[in-house]
Amino acid sequence: MNKFYETQEKPKKAFLVSIISGASGDEAACRELQGLCETLGLVIGAHEKIRVRERSPRFGMGSGKAEELSQKAKELEADLIVFDWNPNPSQQRNWEELSGLPVIDRQELIIRIFAERATTREAELQVKLAELTYFLPRLTHKYIDLSRQRGGRYGTKGSGETKLETDRRKIEKRIHLLEDEIKQVGKQRQQQRRQRERSNIPVCAIVGYTNAGKSSLLNALTGADVLAQDKLFCTLDAVTRRFEPAPGSSVLLTDTVGFIRSLPHSLIKAFHSTLEEAALASFLIHILDASDPAIDDNYKTTISVLKDLNAREIPMITLLNKIDCLPTDDESAVLEDLKNRFPDSIAVSVKNNIGLDTLKEEIVTMVQKI
Repeated sequence: MNKFYETQEKPKKAFLVSIISGASGDEAACRELQGLCETLGLVIGAHEKIRVRERSPRFGMGSGKAEELSQKAKELEADLIVFDWNPNPSQQRNWEELSGLPVIDRQELIIRIFAERATTREAELQVKLAELTYFLPRLTHKYIDLSRQRGGRYGTKGSGETKLETDRRKIEKRIHLLEDEIKQVGKQRQQQRRQRERSNIPVCAIVGYTNAGKSSLLNALTGADVLAQDKLFCTLDAVTRRFEPAPGSSVLLTDTVGFIRSLPHSLIKAFHSTLEEAALASFLIHILDASDPAIDDNYKTTISVLKDLNAREIPMITLLNKIDCLPTDDESAVLEDLKNRFPDSIAVSVKNNIGLDTLKEEIVTMVQKI
């Protein structure tokens, strides 16, 4: 009798831990953590939301609470613990010794997602730099392979690369080499920008929170074939396409990497050349997911990132996307409330081609003002 063996590794089960304070953004942050884990293919075994009165240097919280959470993770038979906060390397080691499980924080989640999404040479270099910068002070961190189960990759050379690069001196040398290579790629991007500037065609950067519909908008307006999925961080590279909103009027539309709360500093640094596409644009299209309960927080996050990029004063068109996903029983009331909260915004459904004609008219008006 033939025997069949399961060759694909089962998805890892994660025990999520969020520290909440009672602020309005707590629920949004918890949903975002779950979304990050699901994007990486993790199975969420449980999500513990706690309040912390005492933050000890050893665990970032009281030792009693740390032991309680570790025990819950063991009872759940979790493969790893995921924190919504960022313990320092020493605290991470302490947690791993206490629980006997790998401990991953929000930064590592995002870096791993970026590693899976990177498709071009520039994105791969940038992700690898962020990865090594993050892991350099964490050489004793328990490594758990999350890419093999999905047939993907982690970094640019396959799973487990950081486990092999445990020699600090070699990692530092690799970081310097990556920085030099990224500078060379950046020079090529600058040459492309200068060519666009010589054409005297205005540049519009599409910005917004991750998964708001930026790539879908670029595809709908220009016929581009940029990957657009209902997942976080589908786009890591700036993609530019020419667009004619009206006869005799041209603009270059640039899709950009999505923003997210507290984007790890290492990723901001690594993706600086990509993010600065927004800072150098003639005007911006800020796209928001109208169906997201955290739309106000998402708006603030994007504005904060734009301020960091010195791009806040650039003229902006605000879009309320996914109006087709609003609750049907009180859609008009919800939409009216959103329009009051975001004055001069344009309500659209990129998926259903609703409101795009109004957007085109606004783009023409914006181009005429430049």
